[in-house]
Amino acid sequence: MFSKITVHRVGNKINGESLTLSQEELQLEDEMKELLGNYFMSAFKSEEQFQFYSDSYLVNNPVYSSVSEIFEDKAKFQWESENIAKHLYDAAENPRVQAGELFVVYFEGDVIESADNSDKKIDSIGLFKTEKREGFLKINPQDESFEIERDFGISLSKIDKAALIYNNDKETGYILSVVDNNKNGDMYYWFEDFLKVKQRDDEYFHTQETLTVYKDFITQKLPEEFEVSKADQADFLNKSINFFKEKEEFKYDDFVNEVLQDESVIESFSNFKSDYEQDMQISISEDFPINTQAVKKQQRHFKSIIKLDKNFHIYIHGDRKMIETGQDEKGKYYRLYFEQEK
Repeated sequence: MFSKITVHRVGNKINGESLTLSQEELQLEDEMKELLGNYFMSAFKSEEQFQFYSDSYLVNNPVYSSVSEIFEDKAKFQWESENIAKHLYDAAENPRVQAGELFVVYFEGDVIESADNSDKKIDSIGLFKTEKREGFLKINPQDESFEIERDFGISLSKIDKAALIYNNDKETGYILSVVDNNKNGDMYYWFEDFLKVKQRDDEYFHTQETLTVYKDFITQKLPEEFEVSKADQADFLNKSINFFKEKEEFKYDDFVNEVLQDESVIESFSNFKSDYEQDMQISISEDFPINTQAVKKQQRHFKSIIKLDKNFHIYIHGDRKMIETGQDEKGKYYRLYFEQEK
């Protein structure tokens, strides 16, 4: 449960809307604290993590600077929450960015055992912005009947924007979980213009990027350099995702030898991966623990589907040997072998 909470109203300055700063913290009953706490924390469902960065020094990142001050001295909570709200107001450079309430929340962390066997408490600061308003009905008793009226408010089903900053790894920009469920035509406003964060170089990142570059290679580059059918591409995709689902650790040599096998294809993939890293200005490890949640997230993009004109879709999940291609007087065809019809 959180120990401190304040709220500010942040408009869009481009549209001439105002910034309204609260002068003191909210004082809430435990029941409301629990309700809001569940609402805030339900936003974070991914293991993907981020860190603050700056083009010069980290201290020049406004949000990083403010949360650092709060972690050092909680008495500065209200003052720094106002600075964060002012920065969010200034970050709106797109007229489509919606006005909303900015909640700044201080969470007392649980005591955990650190690497040196000493007890350590990791506090965190949450930044939550509500933007969308949804209609709802209020039914009130009126004499011997009821009165129905329509009103608008904040839905508790999904928050629009959220960031949770853990008081850990300060020197490298802290550890953050970040969510934006309402980009509203501006995908940079929350992540880049306001928070200025980048994905952390961890096992989630390496799992995600390895699967991404491999999928791009199979679907884009491989057909350009080699004579492969759609069924062959589907087989490569299936083998790769199965490799990640079955292994606990990724080793580059094991992966390419088991999945790609052919030396020429392996060399082509190595060159493609190098070009990808250079273009994206990242470095993807060749040896890392596989993050299962990243695999699950990427798996939805590894659907092996062969689309035949407008008549048929073939979903391939397994053995490549069970499907053949050919052509006769009627046209091109696929021949499928199976043991049991379900």
